[in-house]
Amino acid sequence: MNTSDTQLILKAQQGDMSAFEELVYRYDRQVLNIAKSFRNSDDDAKDIYQEVFIRVFRGIKNFQFKSEFSTWLFRITTNVCISYQNGKKNTDSIDKEISGAGEESFTIGDLLPSDDFADKAAILGDTQKHINNALNTLPPQQKMAFTLRYYDEFKIKEIAEIMQCTEGTIKKYIFTASDKMRKKLKSIF
Repeated sequence: MNTSDTQLILKAQQGDMSAFEELVYRYDRQVLNIAKSFRNSDDDAKDIYQEVFIRVFRGIKNFQFKSEFSTWLFRITTNVCISYQNGKKNTDSIDKEISGAGEESFTIGDLLPSDDFADKAAILGDTQKHINNALNTLPPQQKMAFTLRYYDEFKIKEIAEIMQCTEGTIKKYIFTASDKMRKKLKSIF
């Protein structure tokens, strides 16, 4: 029998850890995908994911069913993503040295194949890098609205609920973000 979110929340509010774990299981992929699309880094996405579920764990007792659980959860995810961006800048490089199991070390660049595939991968990687750089210049609210719409494919109404804004505000964020992205990427493409 499939237990509803409401039943799981009520059980989790009473301290049932298996109910909370089931809620995490139901939504973990979506939270991780939002975090990945916002940060473009697996490590950052994992940090955000962990912080989101810590906050959900701490706040589940206060959840009052005024919205869908998923809306509340994605609102927390959005807030953590924005806070994370304001607090951390990505400084990793492709030439960052990695230590192997033994004493050997290598860079990520050493792992790339040297054939035609590598050329295509490099071009695609450069393209993605330019897109990510342009995306990272957007103000946090515009970036979140843009990534929720185009990376995670949420509807305008859903984004408005998640970000606690009107649909008109979300449309403005997306329009402005798209315009800024287009201008930043115009010289590259």
